Amino acid sequence: VLFRSVYGKTEISKPYTYMAYKAKNKGDEDKISQALAKIMDEDLTVKSVNDSENRQTLLYGMGDQHLAVIVSMLAEKYKVDVELTKPKVAFRETLRKKSDVEYKYKKQSGGHGQYGHVKMRFEPSGDLETPYEFEQVVVGGAVPKNYFPAVEKGLQECVLKGPLAAYPVVGVKATLYDGSYHPVDSSEMAFKMATILAFKKGFMDASPILLEPIVSMKVTVPDKFTGDVMGDLNKRRGRVLGMTPDHQGNTIIEADVPQLEIYGYSTDLRSMTGGSGEFSYEFARYEQAPGDIQAKEIEARASKVDKAEE
Repeated sequence: VLFRSVYGKTEISKPYTYMAYKAKNKGDEDKISQALAKIMDEDLTVKSVNDSENRQTLLYGMGDQHLAVIVSMLAEKYKVDVELTKPKVAFRETLRKKSDVEYKYKKQSGGHGQYGHVKMRFEPSGDLETPYEFEQVVVGGAVPKNYFPAVEKGLQECVLKGPLAAYPVVGVKATLYDGSYHPVDSSEMAFKMATILAFKKGFMDASPILLEPIVSMKVTVPDKFTGDVMGDLNKRRGRVLGMTPDHQGNTIIEADVPQLEIYGYSTDLRSMTGGSGEFSYEFARYEQAPGDIQAKEIEARASKVDKAEE
């Protein structure tokens, strides 16, 4: 107890620079994760994170130089080679308008056929935290109640990989308002398939857009570098929200910056400020990405959309 009161708690700097990494040699993955576990025990500013959404593993450190040191340590001390690459950013998909679609899923094969028929409306829900809202306003049993869960299952599947660029979907309200069924051929599978196909068409008909993650950033720099740092944040599509003097000769700049644009920031900040600038950030929200960035991303992910449809 005495020691604790004398020494207090050690402040450990949080790592903000990260890159994706993978083994150069197949089969080294286990060795690498064991080696990184040892390194993380010795250096609490190193972090390894599995980003399953983008299928990448990320290595965090205190700057690009620090990451380079970790890589050479892995090679020399632990005899494993890793390759660092630019990390992927997690976009989201949503829609801006309303659409109204009808889809009839019919298959006839020998005995039993398959029949599911839905009429659905899709529109923005206004809640970008949640993938979808589902409402059914079917009257007169046009679609029997026992098929509603199958329709929702179809939606659940669709929002995992959107039709625009195979990114997760957010902010969609789906309303099932009509349809029809066949007493023999209708099944849960048929209604689920009808919903999946209705969603793909309805989503693409409702002005779909890509959203990009925005981070809230704090940059602390000596006053004389404020202009340079602000100019650089503007180049990164950042919006400066405020500047506060810390009364020790520094300015704290607060800005919202697209996550896509903060790659390589630690190195650039060091060179702009002669090593005296510091920064931190945290995820803030999703916002519509500019047209050119959407177009590039949609084109790059076209093959993933095709795969999702198979």
